[in-house]
Amino acid sequence: MSRLCIILCCILLTVPAGCSVEKFLNSMVPEEGYRIVSGIAYGNDARQKLDIYIPDAPRKTTCTVVFYPGGAWNSGERALYKFAGQAFASQGCVAAVADYRLYPAVHYPAFVEDSALAFVWVHAHIAEYGGDPARIFLSGHSAGAYNAVMTAVHPQFLKNAGGRIEWIKGVIGIAGPYDFKPSEEEKDIRAAFSTAADAATQPVTYVTGKFPPMLLATGEHNRRVKPRNTASLAKKLRAADSPVTVVSYPPASHMSIILSLVVYNREKIPLLRDIMSFIDTRK
Repeated sequence: MSRLCIILCCILLTVPAGCSVEKFLNSMVPEEGYRIVSGIAYGNDARQKLDIYIPDAPRKTTCTVVFYPGGAWNSGERALYKFAGQAFASQGCVAAVADYRLYPAVHYPAFVEDSALAFVWVHAHIAEYGGDPARIFLSGHSAGAYNAVMTAVHPQFLKNAGGRIEWIKGVIGIAGPYDFKPSEEEKDIRAAFSTAADAATQPVTYVTGKFPPMLLATGEHNRRVKPRNTASLAKKLRAADSPVTVVSYPPASHMSIILSLVVYNREKIPLLRDIMSFIDTRK
């Protein structure tokens, strides 16, 4: 069985006794080439923590990536995304993988507020870990991509966290839901977003001018978060003359697009290559 098959079996099938998704995913991640500083608090809640991945060989053109995990705003752990932290570190970028509060403990907009707070903390402190506060990129998968984009386009979240839009060098959204109706989704998502009208919770609603450049990645076989979300956001950004690049991978599903960051699985879906190309063009 291939390494990728093992990963997918752990995620999509019943995990056998003695096995954990985290254990299997992390067993695929090389240990050399970087170091991790774990469990750094950016707020007072137990979920308001992040891990920083520091490359042994930083990129000549410095880069810092703040990455938010996915999980439908009711699950997801930064520990599951060690492969993402390693992927960015392997390219010489400092990476901060940040947790945020989840439903049912909180409702919208708490998870976006946390994302903004984590970003502001990184901007203030990343130089202590070898990162560059002038070249910070926001990224995330699925719900995490929503958080990253919403942090960039909704003016209130950064303002309330003490940040500025100018601090965001770019945004990398991976299979994100940017234009959907929470009231028509599954029960937990309906409940998580029940504090506001559908339109008020959507990134596309706030695209009325220029924003930091965005790279929006999607998979044509994504049944969980339809590619139309990416197309809709990109259309709004282009209409506002805001720079956006869209990459669509024909073989990619909702899970395979993010698992393409795993070191043994980067050839078929060149997501990491496209991310680094995007970062390198943002001087």
